[in-house]
Amino acid sequence: MIAAALYFAFACFGLGLLFCLWRVVFGPNPADRILALDTMVINVIALLVLYGIAEGTAVYFEASMLVAMVGFVSTVAYCRFVLRGDIIE
Repeated sequence: MIAAALYFAFACFGLGLLFCLWRVVFGPNPADRILALDTMVINVIALLVLYGIAEGTAVYFEASMLVAMVGFVSTVAYCRFVLRGDIIE
């Protein structure tokens, strides 16, 4: 039963990634693209956690923490670039 739930969750988060990719490509303004990229990071984190549950190893949980940190920093940097035109003052 848990395998069916994992496959369903994989499909849902994969579909969410595709929708976010569509928003990144066809977003009307940069703010929508930034939000879509941030949501893609969250979906990738969820997929890594689900894969870690499916495999039964803790390595993927640590990888998801690294992706979360890098995703946060990249979102802040991209927002600063869009708002100010420069990342480092």
